Amino acid sequence: MLKRFIAYYKPHKRLFFIDMFFALLISIIDLIFPIFTRKMINEIIPAGRMDLLLRWSIVMAFLFILRYISQYIVAYWGHLLGVKIEHDMRGDIFSHLQTLSFSYFDNTKTGNIMSRIVNDLRDITELAHHGPENIFISSIMIIGSFVVLLSIEWRLTLILFAFIPLMIFFVISKKNKMEASFKKVKNKIANVNSQLENSISGVRVAKSFTNEDYEIEKFNEGNIAFSEARGESYRVMAEFISGIEIMSNILNLLVISIGGYFVYNEVIGVGDLFAYTLYMTFLMQPIKKLADFTQQLQDGMTGFERFLEIMDIEPDIVDKTDAIELKEVKGKIEFHDVSFSYQNGDGTVLANLNMEIEPGKTVALVGPSGAGKTTLCHLIPRFYDINSGEILLDDIDIRDIKLKSLRKNIGLVQQDVFLFTGTIKENILYGKPDSTDEEVIEAAKKARIHDFIMNLPHGYDTYVGEKGAMLSGGQKQRISIARVFLKNPPLLILDEATSALDNETEIMIQKSLEELSKDRTTLVIAHRLSTIKNADEILVLTSEGIVERGNHEKLLNEGNLYAKLYKSQFKNMA
Repeated sequence: MLKRFIAYYKPHKRLFFIDMFFALLISIIDLIFPIFTRKMINEIIPAGRMDLLLRWSIVMAFLFILRYISQYIVAYWGHLLGVKIEHDMRGDIFSHLQTLSFSYFDNTKTGNIMSRIVNDLRDITELAHHGPENIFISSIMIIGSFVVLLSIEWRLTLILFAFIPLMIFFVISKKNKMEASFKKVKNKIANVNSQLENSISGVRVAKSFTNEDYEIEKFNEGNIAFSEARGESYRVMAEFISGIEIMSNILNLLVISIGGYFVYNEVIGVGDLFAYTLYMTFLMQPIKKLADFTQQLQDGMTGFERFLEIMDIEPDIVDKTDAIELKEVKGKIEFHDVSFSYQNGDGTVLANLNMEIEPGKTVALVGPSGAGKTTLCHLIPRFYDINSGEILLDDIDIRDIKLKSLRKNIGLVQQDVFLFTGTIKENILYGKPDSTDEEVIEAAKKARIHDFIMNLPHGYDTYVGEKGAMLSGGQKQRISIARVFLKNPPLLILDEATSALDNETEIMIQKSLEELSKDRTTLVIAHRLSTIKNADEILVLTSEGIVERGNHEKLLNEGNLYAKLYKSQFKNMA
């Protein structure tokens, strides 16, 4: 894990070495100051050498200016290094998320993913900046202080350094408790983020059911759990910091008492004791920094561990090494003995399914809920991989086709339309991002949404709100159809694209869909059977597979399940 963490420094090694160089300057200047102080008190001031006092003061003033510049560079450029590493990690994890299969997102909360991308990486940034810097500076200060302290009074130094292993033992003993508490905090904040994302997304539903108090109660449960976990982590951290602080005070007390005894016996001078006291201060600073670093390390590496958990997830669906690009797609689709079940163990959804759609034909799927109609449509673009059998496109197994090439040739219009936060134009452009304005307008006209857009104050630049909240269901549906027109795929899947709309809007959108379906292989999932009367073939799908097939008139005349479903709907509409 450490090796993978260090790898993120490589693109920014120039910035890293600049940071380390100026950190070294800071350490050297800090080590020089007590030497200067000792010399002033023991030699220069008693000798009355004001000329040397002035010269040394000017030198030290220059060094302090240099330290100021070094401190600025370390504080600014060092944090910039951390930001760049965070940027790279966030880019890597987002890119990796784009490769993961639907099954991952089916089983993972959005808020949990967001927490890992935002909160965890912020902790990693602090570690990426302060970690190497603190280790480097602290090591130099401890070694440098030890050498100088030995030169002043070796017996006192050995006494004091005998206590340092106790401090190290204390740090190690608290390490595991801190690691566990910080990991627990990260899990709890991920749950809070997940609950928050869910509640905000469903705020309209909550208000319509007047369930605001219920949402507050649900949020408070997670919030209390997070607060308790955070409180526990602070308790462990307080034990850690307090322990380090009392050990530091004990060492200072030893310096004053034993050092005072040595001055009284004229073993060392007052200047020596003063310099020794300063060096002990400089010595304790890096020890405290290393203590803080231990907490920072646990926080950051816990975040990095959670980062790697996502990065190490392999997508279920990937290209074969010899996968091919599709060219001149005709649109023939075949299912041969296809069986499928979801990973969560809900049982077999499709079993030994066989069907064929000829190029340019429109085939409709009807049947009761749970029969696997939507699942079947999700198998064609390989959102999920089948358990057995094969799905062919133009006589090629779809598993032998590059994923991007396969999906680029399929247009999907669903009942539940998702619009991105942005403008109408940006959402239509999603079908083909490099399209011209003229092509966007033409797609909107074909989807019968252009006139509505032109009547808006900002036209195509009108903001649609989050997830298209400022538009009606029919308007969102027509925008989704416009972007499929813009994509212009040879294969079209319509998944109950009009079932949630009123009759007038449905008629308008149905005309758009009929135009969209021209000269394309089209698979339609229909709830309202009146919309598929003109399909070339209708397949009736149940838990037992395809039980009927034929055109509208044929299936009505047979008087089986399709006829019963159709007559039931007609009766309800009447």
